[in-house]
Amino acid sequence: MREALAGLTVRGRAFLAAGVTAVVCAVVLGQPALTRVGILVLALPLVTVVVLGRSRYRLALVRTVSPQLVAAGQPARVSLTLTNEGRTPSGVLLLEDQVPYVLGTRPRFVLEGIGHGWRRHVTYQVRSDVRGRFEIGPMAVRVSDPFGLVELGRSFRTTVPLTVTPRTVPLPAIPLGGGWTGSGDNRPRAFASGSAEDVTVREYRRGDDLRRVHWRSSARVGELMVRREEQPWQSRATLFLDNRMRAHRGQGIASSLEAAVSAAASVAVHLSHRGFSVRLVTAAGEDPAAAWHFRDSDLDTAPLLEALAVIEAVHTPRLDASWLGEQSHGGLTVAVLGGVEATDIPVLRRMQHHTSSALAIAVDVAAWASPTSGTGGATPVLAQQGWRAVPLRPGDRLDAVWQELGRSASQLSRTGGGAAPEGMVVR
Repeated sequence: MREALAGLTVRGRAFLAAGVTAVVCAVVLGQPALTRVGILVLALPLVTVVVLGRSRYRLALVRTVSPQLVAAGQPARVSLTLTNEGRTPSGVLLLEDQVPYVLGTRPRFVLEGIGHGWRRHVTYQVRSDVRGRFEIGPMAVRVSDPFGLVELGRSFRTTVPLTVTPRTVPLPAIPLGGGWTGSGDNRPRAFASGSAEDVTVREYRRGDDLRRVHWRSSARVGELMVRREEQPWQSRATLFLDNRMRAHRGQGIASSLEAAVSAAASVAVHLSHRGFSVRLVTAAGEDPAAAWHFRDSDLDTAPLLEALAVIEAVHTPRLDASWLGEQSHGGLTVAVLGGVEATDIPVLRRMQHHTSSALAIAVDVAAWASPTSGTGGATPVLAQQGWRAVPLRPGDRLDAVWQELGRSASQLSRTGGGAAPEGMVVR
């Protein structure tokens, strides 16, 4: 009852004041008819308080987001299904779903009375230009009587996550170089010949290529057996992203870090579509949640994109090189770098030494700080360390930059490599 009294609206309080005033005036003026009118006006909000206060609402909410993984700038649809599981019909329902500011304004709905067992279904769209992981909800519900005299507040505690991934750009095919280490473009036909002792087999599964059937093992076991594709024979690519705060300039979605994250996401999707098993490494080290994922479709790149969606700038002063000890020689490394300092050169040299093909997109952070002060970024220093590197400036098309990276292979072979001068700092 206390909650119901506290839920009196301005209209309800006005009715109470009017009723009390009418009764007092009727007593003073000796007007019995006015007394009856005052009592009626005074009783209406009080009766409404009693009815709503004793009512037992059992509202159930089901919230779904489709899709739960969406690229920045693309909309997602939120569906709400509200059900009244109680026996008391509800009055007017005022719904307000809590959403983060970057997803848009808070959606509000007005639903007429929901009887026992009835349900209502509403939808709305959310859209974000900022990557990240957001929680949609909880839902706030205001239950009002038909006269608008009393409003009771209710809320649901459940939330639904929505992950907004970085924007990606389709990249053209370029010669990636490097020796094969598995199931990428240069994958060999493993186990093409040999005895049953030379291969690892497993049971035949529906959809397996019949050319992989190992007939000797099938004859011995009595059922179809196929050659197993071992993980060590998969092409592997390491995607390195320098997310140090000191290596980037700008703020928000217009910062050089956001450009680097978008470039890394595009490269991750491109390499996955080309059959590479991709792992993500940042300035703080390897991300176990995004390590060595073999991808061949948009849905399969979800773990990599989710990891890139929540990457933030770190205050690490130097690049972490501990992951290099676990990486075998060979394979492909693609680095998306910001500003490079003299202390970073030994780590970049080790990275180039541990790979058979080292590619780099050097974000020109000076151009992000001042559009007229672009210097080409860290491209010259990276070229001296044996990297194939191209700069990325504001306004550059990433697909064109990637195409230029493919053309830089012949230039690198003509110029050769060398050590960077001591104390050189490139921003």
